Amino acid sequence: MIHKKYLPSMAIDTVVKIGGALLADPGQLGRVLDLVGAAATHQRLVVVPGGGPFADTVRGVDRRFQLSDDAAHWMAILAMDQHAHLIASKLNGAILVEGPQDIAAVRRGQIPILAPSRWLRQADPLPHSWDVTSDSIAAWVSREIGATRLILIKPAGATGLNLVDAHFARVLSPETLYVAIPVDDIDAVKAALQGNDCS
Repeated sequence: MIHKKYLPSMAIDTVVKIGGALLADPGQLGRVLDLVGAAATHQRLVVVPGGGPFADTVRGVDRRFQLSDDAAHWMAILAMDQHAHLIASKLNGAILVEGPQDIAAVRRGQIPILAPSRWLRQADPLPHSWDVTSDSIAAWVSREIGATRLILIKPAGATGLNLVDAHFARVLSPETLYVAIPVDDIDAVKAALQGNDCS
């Protein structure tokens, strides 16, 4: 858990998890980043990246070399770091952060993009399994920083009961409202980022 001295200065409203699958369509990713930038003008938010094609590469290596669960876990977390660097390079006002102290130090007008590997390595809060995805990591981050809302932006066409991994509910704070939205429902993404659609 974060030391209480960090909480008042962070005052984070929303964690936005941007799925790595969005990298398949630069146009969709660009629209989402524009909406995130607009939302950041009236609320404090943190972006958590998915692993996307970077994590898919790790999965392929795992299939070929039968990595240990620990090695595959940390390599997949590093994949999220790579996506964080990409987002930070494409979003005006973005600043790369690595943990709660960095988030607390972010000035108003900056948008923290979390590269989570260092923080997760120190805390090691989740099982080392492909069954635990970046959605659970985003839920854990939300809980740790006291965010009241979590928005999961999912691949186009994503529907059904399995939008999040099975571990997600175990780490999400009961006080955090969340919504999972496919990126092709851009009006719903916009509404959620404006604070109108978490339930």
